[in-house]
Amino acid sequence: MKRAELTDRLELMGVPGSPYTRKMLALLRYRQIPHNISWSGIMGVPRGYPRPKVALLPTFYFRDSAGNLEAAVDSTPIIRRLEKDFPGRSVIPEKEALCFLDLLVEDYADEWLTKAMFHFRWAFRDDADHVGPLLIHWTNPNLPDEQVTAMAAQFSKRQIDRLYVVGSNKITAKTIEDSFVRLLGLLDRLIREQGFVLGGRPSACDFALYGQLTQLTEVEPTSMALTRKYGQRVRAWVDRMDDLSGHRGGEWLAEDQYGSLQGLLSEIGRTYAPFLIANAAAVQSGAENVESEIDGRSWQQPPFPYQAKCLVALRDAYQTLSGDSRTRIDELLAGTGCESLFAKR
Repeated sequence: MKRAELTDRLELMGVPGSPYTRKMLALLRYRQIPHNISWSGIMGVPRGYPRPKVALLPTFYFRDSAGNLEAAVDSTPIIRRLEKDFPGRSVIPEKEALCFLDLLVEDYADEWLTKAMFHFRWAFRDDADHVGPLLIHWTNPNLPDEQVTAMAAQFSKRQIDRLYVVGSNKITAKTIEDSFVRLLGLLDRLIREQGFVLGGRPSACDFALYGQLTQLTEVEPTSMALTRKYGQRVRAWVDRMDDLSGHRGGEWLAEDQYGSLQGLLSEIGRTYAPFLIANAAAVQSGAENVESEIDGRSWQQPPFPYQAKCLVALRDAYQTLSGDSRTRIDELLAGTGCESLFAKR
């Protein structure tokens, strides 16, 4: 792909109810990358535009070396692609160890915190009734009310019936809910002391957390109530994260400050790490269910092949660390539970 010029405008398609759309829009604003977005959703691919292999949001449209449009949907590699195509205002730390930590936290936000987003959105009747019509209005505000009501009911039923896919059920509910409340407290402290997760400037993991939190702190009534009780600073941070196009300066954490991440890493090791390991084992063995213990409780859900690939990507990133950086990471992860992700097998 030819290097993009800053005068080019990226094209993407998404909806406000998609945490990954919100993640990438805020990142584009911070990086001051000109862009156009269509709010038409998955069903509204413009004529002549390619459809992605997997219909996910947001969908980005890049031009290949021949000038043809190609569709891309995975936010993590898209962020790295944008780093190459649009220099300046980077969201990826230069230091190797911090770059690895950024990837680990981003992955946790994208793949574990989204369980809380899906759970709070669809496991409670009041929340589902609240968000159902919103999802339709976000895609098309011109539909008549009776059509919105019918479409919302149909879509809500489909999503509620799919709660088991992300592991939301009566057995796992408390694990998911407690994890969200603990995260609010951990982020409250990091925001108060540093401004962002990795220091005084936002990184990719901040935008990943922000994306999920736009729904959890602003849309779903049950998780909004928990946020009012335990994380008003986090709620305010989400508002500020929405548009950081004017944010100036800020430094990444110095190496002797990495310890401020200990609490967040312990939360990842407490919840996401055992899930990733159990899920990968289930995918590899062809098991019908992921069965594990997370936070002292049983966890069951269908295996998710994509999240097995996430574990491979994290392990590959760990293996590429230079000796000094790997030593520093090993010291930092020791005792958090995250070290189990990278233990010799």
